Amino acid sequence: MTRRSHRDEFSRKDRAAIFDRAWDAETRVHHCENPACGAALKRGEGEVDHILPVQLGGKPTIANGRLLCSPCHKAKTALDIRMIRKSDRQRDKHTGAIRPKSSIPSRPRKTPKNYASAPLRVWNPWDLTATGKGSD
Repeated sequence: MTRRSHRDEFSRKDRAAIFDRAWDAETRVHHCENPACGAALKRGEGEVDHILPVQLGGKPTIANGRLLCSPCHKAKTALDIRMIRKSDRQRDKHTGAIRPKSSIPSRPRKTPKNYASAPLRVWNPWDLTATGKGSD
């Protein structure tokens, strides 16, 4: 996926539609569309947010936008950045741009200086000598 040099933002018409959707005619205020918040916003307050960020495939459409208060928008943006970075790491790992780190770092193995010329010895449980040389 290529990065775009410009930001995909909502058009004025889409922003107006998102603000209209958040309007409560009974109380005559806009409300934060975060279900956990629902704060009342004064006219001109609030920020239009992409539900699915553009970097993760979201489009600047009315269905992908919602009105949030500033604290909710900051928290959502921080979460979006974490998800985007995770997506970048997964893509890089999949394409081989980054080699995965070993989960357990291994200790370097010590080999004898003349490893190739050393004879292969098999442990013999009936060999009773302390040195293991036996009566070869």
